[in-house]
Amino acid sequence: MDLVRPARGAGAEAAFDFRDLASLRALVDLLRRGVSMRRIRRSIERVRAHWPDLEWPVVALQLEEGAKQRLIVRHAGARLDPDGQLLFDFSTASRPPPAVAELPRGEGEPGSAMDWFERGCELDAEPPRLAEAIEAYQRAIALDPSLADAHCNLGTAYYNRGERELASAAYQAALRREPAHREANFNLANLLEEAGRREAAIHHYKRTLGADPCFADAHLNLALLYEKLRVRRRAHEHWRRYLQLAPEGGWAEVARRRLEGDPAPER
Repeated sequence: MDLVRPARGAGAEAAFDFRDLASLRALVDLLRRGVSMRRIRRSIERVRAHWPDLEWPVVALQLEEGAKQRLIVRHAGARLDPDGQLLFDFSTASRPPPAVAELPRGEGEPGSAMDWFERGCELDAEPPRLAEAIEAYQRAIALDPSLADAHCNLGTAYYNRGERELASAAYQAALRREPAHREANFNLANLLEEAGRREAAIHHYKRTLGADPCFADAHLNLALLYEKLRVRRRAHEHWRRYLQLAPEGGWAEVARRRLEGDPAPER
């Protein structure tokens, strides 16, 4: 996912130095503490956009404990939001006296677009709560229409409810904001293939691989789709690539069987 960017050593193999290992350790720590990979990726993208010269962006990202966990950036002695906003660190001595109360907001109610997006991510894993997840994603989009991940997840929530047209519209909305969005391209390709629009599906599978050439499932789906179209050489290309990326499992055995003979002439 390009969260750690190692150097290339002899034979084009990845060469990890101390900085890379420290970054990997920081990533594992965040994952163990319940931060989703999607949330980590989004935060690191924002850190890199705001501080392109920051040497260790992953290590700079920290999970701040409290009533609500939040990801912050420690940089040059300051506490910062991944979007670049300075966060004030009030000590106990400087807190307002008890007589001054905070203005209430709905208990546990998210505030920002990312808050609503993260709430949707928590809810959409539970099928009975899909309606709540959809509402959370819609609120995130209302606050930040450019949030492609929210459009994409909204599409998946609709898809899981069997609402294909709404799902397709949401994926297309995600791609208008972020044309190279991997998941939106892949999910839209699946929908198009279901609808029998094979050429359009191929187009979006290829865009998926343009965003992430190592996305094994996209190679698998293209291999199967090219077989249906009897374009055997193309199918073999993707079977080979899939096998390189996912050498174990049932589909790997299928790929090996497909590659045992020479590909038939392409039509």
